[in-house]
Amino acid sequence: MDHGIFLELLIILSASLAVIALFNRLGLPPTLGYLGTGLLLGQLADGVFHDPEAIQHLAEFGVVFLLFSLGLEFSLARMIAMRRFVFGLGASQVGITVLLLFVGALLLGLSAAGAFVAAGALAFSSTAIVIKELAAKRQLHVRFGQLTIAVLLFQDLAAVLFLVAVPALAGGGEGLALSLGVMLLKAVVLFVVLLGVGATVLPRLFQEVARMRSEELFVLAALVVVLLTAGLTAALGLSMALGAFLAGMTLGESRYRHQIEAEIRPFRDVLLGIFFVSIGLLVDLSLLVEHVGLIVLLTLGLMALKVALVAAATRLLGESLDTGLRAGIALSQGGEFGLAILALAGRHALLPPVAAAAVPAAIILSMALTPVLLRYGLPLVSRLTGPRQSAPPPTPNVDALREHAAELEAPVIICGYGRVGQAVGRFLKQEEIPSVALDADPVRIQEAAGAGENAYFGDCRNLTVLKAVGLERARLLVVAFNDHHAAQTVLERVRNVRADLPILVRTADDTGLAGLRAAGATEVVPETLEGSLMLISHVLTMLGVPAWRIRDRVQAVRAARYQLLHGYYHGERSRVIDEQGRPLEALHAVTLPDDAWAVGKRVGELGLEMVEVNLQAVRREKTAFDPPQADLTLVEGDVLVLRGGTPQIEQAERHLLLGEVLPAA
Repeated sequence: MDHGIFLELLIILSASLAVIALFNRLGLPPTLGYLGTGLLLGQLADGVFHDPEAIQHLAEFGVVFLLFSLGLEFSLARMIAMRRFVFGLGASQVGITVLLLFVGALLLGLSAAGAFVAAGALAFSSTAIVIKELAAKRQLHVRFGQLTIAVLLFQDLAAVLFLVAVPALAGGGEGLALSLGVMLLKAVVLFVVLLGVGATVLPRLFQEVARMRSEELFVLAALVVVLLTAGLTAALGLSMALGAFLAGMTLGESRYRHQIEAEIRPFRDVLLGIFFVSIGLLVDLSLLVEHVGLIVLLTLGLMALKVALVAAATRLLGESLDTGLRAGIALSQGGEFGLAILALAGRHALLPPVAAAAVPAAIILSMALTPVLLRYGLPLVSRLTGPRQSAPPPTPNVDALREHAAELEAPVIICGYGRVGQAVGRFLKQEEIPSVALDADPVRIQEAAGAGENAYFGDCRNLTVLKAVGLERARLLVVAFNDHHAAQTVLERVRNVRADLPILVRTADDTGLAGLRAAGATEVVPETLEGSLMLISHVLTMLGVPAWRIRDRVQAVRAARYQLLHGYYHGERSRVIDEQGRPLEALHAVTLPDDAWAVGKRVGELGLEMVEVNLQAVRREKTAFDPPQADLTLVEGDVLVLRGGTPQIEQAERHLLLGEVLPAA
C-alpha cells in the first residue's frame, strides 16, 4: 500500500518537532530550524519524497494564511496612507535592483532574456520569512517594519508581472504588452470586487456565524474565506497570497478581526513550517560544494546590494539611516517568488546550466541567513547608528496636551503610568482630586485612555511636556516609574522651574536615596504593594486628606487583600507572567458595539466570575460606575474595564461580544 503524501508529511512533521525543540533550547530562530529540517531531510531521506511538488503546493497555503493574517492588521485606510512607500519605495527597490543585476548578468555573458529573468528572480524578497520574523519580534508596526511591508506588497504585485513576462520572453516577446495589460485589468477588477464583498458580505457572514455561537462554524467560515479568495486569484492568474491579503485587509476593520486571526493561526503556523521545510528540501549539497565560491559570492553581493539600495532609497524619502539600514537588512534576501520565476524559466530553458543552478542556491542561502541577520544585525545597526543620531526623540502634540489639561485646576502630575502610577491615580479618583498621568508607552496609554483614564503619551523628562499638562500650577508631582537616572533628570529639570513643588519619587530599593533627595525629591518611597500603600499615604497627606480617612482607606485595601492594587493596563513591554510562569493580572478595556451579546444584560447576569475575571468599572460617556452594581443594565457604547489573567480576559471579551459560553473556573 502506497501512503504517498501521508508518509512524507509524517516524516516532515516528526523531524520538525525534534529540530524545532532543539532550536528553542538553543535560543535560535524557529524559521532557521525549519530550513535546517528541510536540508537534513533532503540529504538523509533521499528517495522518500516522490512528489515534492505536492508538498510545495500544500506548503504554499502557509504563505496564503500568513498574508491573510497580515491583511487583518492593515486596514484600507492605512494602505492608502502607505501608498507613497508601496509605489515609491517598492518600485524604486524592484526597478533599480533589476536594472543593476540585469547589467551585471549581461556582462557575465547571459542573454538578454536570461539576464532579465535572473535579475527579476533575485530582486524579490521572502514575504514569508520576513513577516514571520518581524511578527515574532513585534516589529511589524514600527517604522522600518511598515516600510518593509510596503516594499513586500509591491513585490507581490510585481512578481505577477514577471511570471506573465517569462513565457512571453521565451516566445520572443510577442504579446507581452497585451498579457501585462490583461493582468493589470484583472488585478483592478479583483481589488474592486473584494473591496465590495469585504465591506458588505463578509461582515454580515461573520455576524450571522457569531450569533450561532458555534466555534466549528467560525473556524470553517474563516477557512472558506481564505481559501476562496486564494482560489479566485489563482483562477485569474494572479498571486494567491495577494488575494488572501486583500481579503484580510477588507476584514481588518471588523470587530471579528481578532477572533478570525486566532482561529486560523494554528493552520497558518503549521503550513508555514512545512513551507520553510520545502524550501530546505530544494538545496542540493553537492551543487553547493561544486559551485561554493560562486554561490557565496552571489549571495553576499546580492544581500549587500539590497541593503545599500533600500537604505539609500529610504534616506531620499526622508527616513533616518537607522530605519533605512534596518529595512535593508529585512529585505536583503531572495524570496519564494524568485524561485517560482526560476522554475518557470527552467521549463523554457532561458538560463544556462551554471546560472540555473547557482541563482536558486544563492536565493535559498540568503533566505537561510535572514533569521540570523534579523536577530543579530538589527541590534548592531542600532549600536552603529545610535551615537550619530543627535535628533531628540519625537514629542507628543504639546498643543493637544495643553488643551486637555487646561481645565484641571492644581492637578497632581503622575510621571509613569505603570502599576504604581495607576494605583496612585485610582486613590486620587476616589478623593476627587484632579490628576494627569504621562507615560512613554503608547500601548499602555491607548489601553488606559480607552477606559477613560486621564493619561497621555509623553516623556516626563521633557520640560515642555510637563508644562503642557500643568506643571506651573500643579499641587504635587509623583515620579512613579522605576528608573533612578530618569527620575534624577526629572527632578533637576522640574526644580529649575518649581522649587516649591512637592515631589514624591518611587524606587525599587533605597539605592541612590541620598542622590534623589539631593536632586530635590521631597520624599522617596520604595516599591512592592505595601510600598504602593505607603506612597499613596504620602500623596493623600500632602494633599490635605484627613489622617483618619487615609488610615481607613489603607486598612480597607489590606482587608481586601490589596484587590484595589491588583491588575494594571499592560503596555508594549510589560511582563505578562511572573518568575514562576504564572500569568499576572491585567486591566483591559472592552467597548460594547450595538450587536454585542452583553448589550441589554445586567452586570449580575454576565457570569465573568466563571473565568475569574472581575468587572472593575463601567464607563458610560462621562459617567463612571466604579464599582458597577449588579442590577446595572449595559448599553451600546459602554466601556467595561476587566481585571484578570490575560487568557481569562480574552475568554471574557469573546463572551461579552459574541456570547461565547464560559468554561467553569
